[in-house]
Amino acid sequence: MKKIFSGLLLLVFVLLFAGCGGFGDLTRDIQLSSYMQKKQHHEAIKALQGDIEQKQPISSFRLYLLAAAYYEVRDYEKTLATVDLLDKQISLGDRDYHGSDLTPFPNLFRAEIYLDQGDYAKALALATDTHAIIHRLGAPSNNFYRFQLIEIESIRGIAYAHTGRRAEAGKCIETLQGINLIMSNLGPEKFTAIARVHMALKQYPQALEAVQNTDAKVSAVLTVFYDKTFQELPKFFILTKCLYETGKIPEARDRYDALLKHPQIRQIGGLYWPVLLDRARIALAEGQVKEAEAFLKEAVEVIEKQRASINSEAGRIGYVGDKQAVYEELIRLLVDGNRTAEAFEYVERAKGRALVDLLASQKKIATRARDAQAGQTFSELAKAERQIDVVSDPAAKPDQERTRSVVITLKNSLQAEAPEFASLVSVTAISARDIQERLAKDETLIEYYSSGRDWYVFVLKRDGIAAKKLNAPDLDRAVLDFRAALIDPASRNYLRGSQALYAQLVAPVSGLIGKGRVTVVPHGPLHYLPFGALSSGKKYMVDDAALRVLPTAAVLKFLTARAGAKDPAMLIMGNPDLGDPRYDLKFAQDEAKAIAGIMRGSTLLLRGEAKASYFVGHASSYNVVHMAAHGIFDPDNPLGSALLLARDGASDGWLKAGDLYSLNLKADLVTLSACETALGKITKGDDVVGFTRGFLNAGAGSIISTLWKVDDRATKDLMLAFYSRLKKMDKDEALRQAQIQTRKKYPHPFYWASFQLTGNAR
Repeated sequence: MKKIFSGLLLLVFVLLFAGCGGFGDLTRDIQLSSYMQKKQHHEAIKALQGDIEQKQPISSFRLYLLAAAYYEVRDYEKTLATVDLLDKQISLGDRDYHGSDLTPFPNLFRAEIYLDQGDYAKALALATDTHAIIHRLGAPSNNFYRFQLIEIESIRGIAYAHTGRRAEAGKCIETLQGINLIMSNLGPEKFTAIARVHMALKQYPQALEAVQNTDAKVSAVLTVFYDKTFQELPKFFILTKCLYETGKIPEARDRYDALLKHPQIRQIGGLYWPVLLDRARIALAEGQVKEAEAFLKEAVEVIEKQRASINSEAGRIGYVGDKQAVYEELIRLLVDGNRTAEAFEYVERAKGRALVDLLASQKKIATRARDAQAGQTFSELAKAERQIDVVSDPAAKPDQERTRSVVITLKNSLQAEAPEFASLVSVTAISARDIQERLAKDETLIEYYSSGRDWYVFVLKRDGIAAKKLNAPDLDRAVLDFRAALIDPASRNYLRGSQALYAQLVAPVSGLIGKGRVTVVPHGPLHYLPFGALSSGKKYMVDDAALRVLPTAAVLKFLTARAGAKDPAMLIMGNPDLGDPRYDLKFAQDEAKAIAGIMRGSTLLLRGEAKASYFVGHASSYNVVHMAAHGIFDPDNPLGSALLLARDGASDGWLKAGDLYSLNLKADLVTLSACETALGKITKGDDVVGFTRGFLNAGAGSIISTLWKVDDRATKDLMLAFYSRLKKMDKDEALRQAQIQTRKKYPHPFYWASFQLTGNAR
């Protein structure tokens, strides 16, 4: 894999022969550069981070080195923090280093991080912007310009390849091939970049040819100053990967073993887990199951340690989403070995887990902590955990063991001081037994998982756990076809899809479910599926079971049931005035008024009073929130999906999903009687970004939302039936009975099946 830091070869070669700058500074820069060239990233971090912490002046070049070191060990949070400092320093005029302009590098770092995290659109945009910057700064004959151009075309080519734009990726390869190497030492960078793009296109023979090109070798002059083994480590990996993918297994196995023995491999986060994955696959093919399992488990640990440093929701999702093959192989191995509970635990870890990560973040816990001591303990815990390197530094092992001991002690203290908050700290360590103990006596949890080529279903009850492999080919298409039939109330085609999906997904485990509560944890396309509308041919699932949906079983750890108030404070917002009569929702307004009549002490806001600014400023004062309004889902920008409320001078009226992450609600229930509010963008890592997760993150105990654009009149009837039952029964049962009652008047599932409950059932 191409490393952003490989251009250091040019910088240091220049400074060795430069007469500028003080000798002491030059000597230290050479030493720091030597650390980086030899992949001794932790040594570079120790040398440079102290300057920042002590508020010592630090040059842009050294900030560049520090950002590169953090990037190489995949500590994304610290990389970005350092890049921000570098950006500021460059803006103050410190951008030239012995004739090399550092201005493009902040963008290049960010683009590489977006590439790692699967946000190819942002990576592409940044790389393209950087291309324009470079054209303003230097001539194509300049060596450093050519290095940066290689980096840009590599990023662009990979981003194009991963988004299916193969022709554009091919043009990037042509541009790379056209970069001349006269009077330069850029052969390794150029041909490694070409190989990377070919690999992204799955063109392994071409990648192998590129990486074996004679010009890809480090020049003899440079090896006087550099250790060739360290410099060519990424190229060695690409060569090994291509040998593996082209069927040269024995040679690839020996080379992978050599990589795993390399003293610096653990400091190169982008290489370590792919090496472990392929080595595990080779072991499986050779029947060495225990060895394969050890490789895969180590790869999972590496991925999750690196992922812990990503400080954005989308980044967490994309990062794990790009690395699902590790989990897929391990889960398949465990299921085949009848180790059901352990397989389930890795299914939970396989899912992107961004929601749980956000709920467990320091900011959220600190603002919600009721106990000052608990907040202090958590702050100390967060600081201690940050001291544990993202990728292990062998030289620091004794210090890390002491720090881990401190972490364990602080977690135990937090458990005693604030159990609810402590449960949010160790979200990756949840066990199947822990999930089972959190289920009600009459409850069954059904969790689905796709390992790429196979589908599995896990069934958990308090007294047992089972797993089955499903016969579910082309499930994506089946779900899309079923939804298309459901949203056409004039069609009866939904019956065939309903029964076919029930036969694939539910019938194989129906004997394990029985009657009672059912909690569904979907995966992939199943997030868009109304399970209540699946039919055995005799009855729908909703006829026998009160259903709820969870994004991941681990969410059960923090869904603490709130004590219901006798007359809860309720906010009802209905038929907001959007300035256009075509968008008026007459029955939504009637619905809001009727619910206010059922729920005593409600605050009813209609038309121009149903303002987004009021919700943001006052929603935290209410136990129950009901919003009867238009909603829109943006699949390309799910955090931009919005509930359309009335505007005023303080707001345009759009309450966006992204706005919810800054709120702190105490609502036991949020009902979104609007369009498509249960939808979200699904990535391969399986996190769903949208309203449901946004309200959960904001503190809502339960959310009722919709999977498609609902009928105004039928929704009014369903909601009145729901709230009239809510004081007498749990939320899941009240919704079930409301759906059954609505079905008597409106038999087609279009009218009643869109609504689903997420969160607490009680």
